[in-house]
Amino acid sequence: MSVIDTALREGVIGIAQQAGAAIMQVYASGFDIERKADDSPVTTADLAAHALIVQGLAQLTPELPVLSEESAQLPWETRRQWQRYWLVDPLDGTREFIKRNGEFSVNIALIDAGLPVFGVVQAPVTGVLWHATRGGNAYRRDGASEDAIITQVPPALPLRVAASRSHRSPRTEELLQRMGDIELVAQGSSLKFCRIAEGTLDVYPRLGPTSEWDTAAGQCVLEAAGGVLLAADTGQPFQYNQRPRLLNGDFVAMGDASLPWQDWVAGL
Repeated sequence: MSVIDTALREGVIGIAQQAGAAIMQVYASGFDIERKADDSPVTTADLAAHALIVQGLAQLTPELPVLSEESAQLPWETRRQWQRYWLVDPLDGTREFIKRNGEFSVNIALIDAGLPVFGVVQAPVTGVLWHATRGGNAYRRDGASEDAIITQVPPALPLRVAASRSHRSPRTEELLQRMGDIELVAQGSSLKFCRIAEGTLDVYPRLGPTSEWDTAAGQCVLEAAGGVLLAADTGQPFQYNQRPRLLNGDFVAMGDASLPWQDWVAGL
């Protein structure tokens, strides 16, 4: 049997859509903001989506553990025994949620032997959803419409690059200068990976920490669409649950793997 059969795929997609609906209920009615130990924000929408997803996945695949951003305190001694597990960000882009700019998502990925083998990214505001299976195609689902997506290779010039228009670090500024003539595109959360996957963005460089649940689902969608997410120091795709810490290093996500990314990041 394939890694993901139709029933499991549609079950997870349904869970992501339900989480998106729960997030939008909070979005419409107002919400409280709390601070976690690392000073990152968390809202009632994060917690509602987390509870819904964990419960739904437990019913769908009771044999598989779930690691969510909102349950990240699980010890390494427990996690290191996992071969297959769900890696979840119930609300990716909490800051965007708080700003009410619509650029947030629900991320659900199935990890097997360190690799994202199935990924779902759902945009609550629009209802658009992207999903992919490792070794298969990537798809964009909008209501009753579903289309296979691929990255744009070669990319059109200027390169369309996802990077914040404000609060960029000096390292990121240097990287962007090295890229030459580019068009900066503001986009929050893992929606950046999906836009590269469908060919409406070309590059997403990230110099600075992210967490494993921020990238896994988007990486699966991007790779299935023909793109890559590469660690800036090794040039290798990210693997998950390989070490005690859950933070990623610097990376570059691209629709066209032949772009000269090593020149952009060298020495930064």
